Amino acid sequence: MAIAGAYSAIAPAVPEWLNKGDNAWQLTAATFVGLQSMPGLVILYASIVKKKWAVNSAFMALYAFAAVLICWVLVGYRMAFGDQLLPFWGKGAPSLGQKFLVNRAKVPKSTHFRDDGTVETPMVEPFYPMASLVYFQFTFAAITLILLAGSVLGRMNIKAWMAFVPLWLIFSYTVGAFSLWGGGFSIIGVSLTTPVAMSSISPPASRVGPRLKSDRERFPPNNVLLMLAGAGMLWMGWSGFNGGAPYAANIDASIAVLNTNICAATSLLVWTSLDVVFFGKPSVIGAVQGMMTGLVCITPGAGLVQSWAAIVMGMLSGSIPWVSMMVLHKKSALLQKASIHMIHIGVL
Repeated sequence: MAIAGAYSAIAPAVPEWLNKGDNAWQLTAATFVGLQSMPGLVILYASIVKKKWAVNSAFMALYAFAAVLICWVLVGYRMAFGDQLLPFWGKGAPSLGQKFLVNRAKVPKSTHFRDDGTVETPMVEPFYPMASLVYFQFTFAAITLILLAGSVLGRMNIKAWMAFVPLWLIFSYTVGAFSLWGGGFSIIGVSLTTPVAMSSISPPASRVGPRLKSDRERFPPNNVLLMLAGAGMLWMGWSGFNGGAPYAANIDASIAVLNTNICAATSLLVWTSLDVVFFGKPSVIGAVQGMMTGLVCITPGAGLVQSWAAIVMGMLSGSIPWVSMMVLHKKSALLQKASIHMIHIGVL
């Protein structure tokens, strides 16, 4: 069977292992995820906080995006996806050389063996170059750090944040990423950034301490329309987040994108409905929080569950966090003491 000219190895930039469709989708998905952070969360953070914190909050996200990229290519990527140094950590090294970046992508320690020594799961080797994988995984690292920024908005000095970003990326994110993706303990072709983020965000956020009581009781956004614009970018960008996780433009990617949007929409509607039933009117902030809880909820299984299950997950993500925020939080002294403004999981 003849191979179409567009897929034949006719130049050094088109080796025989390269699948142009997979490569195009991976770069597109990475761009979508990048847009979630820049400008999505930059706009969202600047708009959702009080006016006095707007510039500082936006700059925290902007700085993190740039700082994570440089740290990622200097040492971070190979600590998270390179050759094993420890059971939970890879060997740090630069990801800048042409010989490294133009070769076929692979995750060296992703091979899993049965008890008898035979291969159970072969090494992950997508049909595109390392450069595409390095950039795609950078956007995951960046948005995780920027989501962490959401937990300390208005509570952290910008100089402290500038020092914190590279340290947290290297000593926390890379450990979780290697353990889940890089081959330390498990490997699966769907996004697992959520557990990495949750396990890493909560400790630093809680150590910063709660906001002043006056800020917790009244926390109006300074620009609702821009807040919605940022939230919209976050929603649409999440399609790249979950759709790019299978590392190919395949059926899993299609299901993941559809389920992502179904769950987010369901969660938003459930949250809004609960606001109307119990408070007599819908809330724009509540709708945004419902959207975010839906996106986070579907992420670990976006390409694995059926679409009816995505609706069920959306109902749960739109109701359980609502109860924890609107009911339990107001009645629990412990929750109020440990109050964390993590807008992506709807906890105030």
